[in-house]
Amino acid sequence: MNPRTYPTGVPCWIDTTQPDVDAAAAFYSGLFGWTFEDVMPPGAPGRYLIAKLDGRDVAGLGSGGGAEASWSTYIAVDDADAAVQRLVAGGAALLSKPQDAGEGGRDAALADPQGAGFHVWQARRRPGVQVANVPGAWNFSDLHTPDPGPAISFYQEAFGWEVDDLGFGMLVRRPGYGDHLEATVDPDIRARQSEIASPVGFEDAIAWIVTTGPDRPPHWHVTFTVADRDQTASDAERLGAEVLQRDESDWTREALIRDPQGAIFSASQFTPPGG
Repeated sequence: MNPRTYPTGVPCWIDTTQPDVDAAAAFYSGLFGWTFEDVMPPGAPGRYLIAKLDGRDVAGLGSGGGAEASWSTYIAVDDADAAVQRLVAGGAALLSKPQDAGEGGRDAALADPQGAGFHVWQARRRPGVQVANVPGAWNFSDLHTPDPGPAISFYQEAFGWEVDDLGFGMLVRRPGYGDHLEATVDPDIRARQSEIASPVGFEDAIAWIVTTGPDRPPHWHVTFTVADRDQTASDAERLGAEVLQRDESDWTREALIRDPQGAIFSASQFTPPGG
């Protein structure tokens, strides 16, 4: 099977930093059925695990060096060093300079002009998440910000994104991504989305923008697909997490969850109109 690849400007990877890597692995294994591959060489500082679902890469789990547990989103670029120069010139702050992540690729951490942190990823051996939008895997990352206007302007200029206000949410599209998926790993994407009356252009969807209250700092939030929102929430509590909120819309049933070490994510059950 050919690897799933990501054009420049498309979110491609997620990972979580955790104070106790083994405890975090036990939690997510229990919740999503993940298995783990330790990819750090012997004697290297810190730890980094590749989480797998049915043998395919779904996320990363690393030691946080004392930092608060959190989830991060990575955006694909062709050249991490050139991307950093361009993004900083556009108003982003550089949090960690580009560096090689073993043979997997080259990574840099930044914050957008409003302070929301993200990474850029220049893929080599690891192009990114290899399975998505199935129970236990990544669904979307959402940019949470109290002021969408400047955020939209930054990301449009930075990555060529387009944003559609659908009334029930702001959809982020990377034009041409649907063509890429159709030609590589998902030849039926347009037919499948037509059957459920997805919004026009949804084949290019890569993220959402969520307007938050002014008391919440801007950040990138990670959502996972689940088969049953309530069962996942119950399992999360049994495994030591806290369910912060439950929400329902015409398309989804969601739970906002804080894992046992403090990283917050959402679990989303897809419930399209008409079933």
